[in-house]
Amino acid sequence: MINQIKTFVFMVALTLILVWLGGLFGGRVGMFYALILAAGLNFFSYWFSDRIVLSMYRAKEVTPEEAPELHRIVEELAAKAGIPKPKIYIIDSDTPNAFATGRSPNHAAVAVTRGILKILTPEELKGVLGHELTHIINRDILISTIAATLVGAITFLADMARWFAFFGGGRDDEGGNPFAVIIFSIIAAFAAFLIQMAISRSREYLADEGGARLSGNPLYLARALEKLEKGVTRIPMEVNPSTAHMFIVNPLRGGGVMSLFSTHPPTEERIKRLLEMAGIRYE
Repeated sequence: MINQIKTFVFMVALTLILVWLGGLFGGRVGMFYALILAAGLNFFSYWFSDRIVLSMYRAKEVTPEEAPELHRIVEELAAKAGIPKPKIYIIDSDTPNAFATGRSPNHAAVAVTRGILKILTPEELKGVLGHELTHIINRDILISTIAATLVGAITFLADMARWFAFFGGGRDDEGGNPFAVIIFSIIAAFAAFLIQMAISRSREYLADEGGARLSGNPLYLARALEKLEKGVTRIPMEVNPSTAHMFIVNPLRGGGVMSLFSTHPPTEERIKRLLEMAGIRYE
């Protein structure tokens, strides 16, 4: 219940930021259109969330004949979790990673890259898929897709506001000082990112715990996360930043200041918690 309340607050906040940006960009008329846009994005994200991200990464649905081991593991975990078996997709990328999407446990999909199938053992893959199925059970998949869609829209409007100000728009009688438009649009885009980050970090820990329980051994996922972290560093993947939070490990690489903006908890901390679940002291 607490997570559902947090989700509602986060989604309302994203919508309000979008409406606020519309006001900065076009006054009352801009706010009205931004509100319509937010409603449309929420509706579109709810009904077509699985197609949005899957098409973005050209994921291909695979049959049990094409990927028998993958289907067997997902079917076993879904039965244990008491949810329908989600559709299974493979992304043609050597970067080891995975994500889940969809609007509910009855309309969900799990996508894995070819890279993850190459480097993980069946037990480690079970841990990863348990993590993704936990996202489905907790309905994080819908939240993540709506967040990705709205954050992308807010960032787009912020960029439009900056360009509008630079090219002479935004007079005082039409929405305010152009410098205010630039400053506030940057703040709005950053605020949207912070909300997205807050959603992701807390839910990743919950999904790790749930995945460990579903797979039957926290060490499966711990070993998988260690391999995946090394894998995404060695073989980077081109992703849309607004969808980075959906992957099991952060596909965006960057040190220094960029590390402060990671949508994922530190992998080392995630592994530490899993080892503690297994009764192993982390050194």
